[in-house]
Amino acid sequence: MKASKRPIQVVATWVRRQPPKVKAFLAVISGMTALVFLRMVVHDHDNLFVAAEAVHAIGISVLIYKLMKEKTCAGLSLKSQELTALFLAVRLYCSFVMEYDIHTLLDSATLVTTLWVIYMIRFKLRSSYMEDKDNFAIYYVVIPCAVLSLLIHPSTHHHIFNRIFWAFCVYLEAVSVLPQLRVMQNTKIVEPFTAHYVFALGIARFLSCAHWVLQVLDTRGRLLTALGYGLWPSMVLLSEIVQTFILADFCYYYVKSVVGGQLVLRLPSGVV
Repeated sequence: MKASKRPIQVVATWVRRQPPKVKAFLAVISGMTALVFLRMVVHDHDNLFVAAEAVHAIGISVLIYKLMKEKTCAGLSLKSQELTALFLAVRLYCSFVMEYDIHTLLDSATLVTTLWVIYMIRFKLRSSYMEDKDNFAIYYVVIPCAVLSLLIHPSTHHHIFNRIFWAFCVYLEAVSVLPQLRVMQNTKIVEPFTAHYVFALGIARFLSCAHWVLQVLDTRGRLLTALGYGLWPSMVLLSEIVQTFILADFCYYYVKSVVGGQLVLRLPSGVV
């Protein structure tokens, strides 16, 4: 007799068979449900931003464990790590000159660990670095982000250069994971530690997005006004949403793989 499938496997199979439009609708409904749940259980929504930073730190810790235990950086994108270090460094500068707070300390710790990962990939574990797979041209994201930050940036009382830098790090953070997704797209097989790291990024980005969305709802839009006028407030919110949806597809296959008991994540064609 056939072993009965677990309910979650039945649901996953049903979702996989649906057309793209239905999948997109289900993703939106799932996101909205998660937001309602977070709004009910988390009273201080600033904690969501701290949680996002903490989850990102956990993801970096997984990378450190991988590099130290397995002595290999196969499957990791050096370019994604460099983009992460860049936007963190710019955001740290903005934090010091504009609004020093707990996020500054969290970003400092994340930047230090990210720089260590870059050092390990570039020098200690260079032989295992898959340079041919890490072929995303980073100027495709750095230059558009720089141009966009010149055109659309905060309208606060801070110096114009600081406001441009602030906008640049917001835009760059939204797309910094693209080189890592390209590596996984090229290899099709993602080993466990890399998959855990990218999934942690997905969770962190969702929590950060939830923080902004719930803050806007709670203030009835006054938060957007406080950020300035023009297109900037909308671009901040859009950047948070974009970086969440960039990783949504991968997170779906990650959960599906974990539920199915697969240690190695195999991505079908067209994912990420």
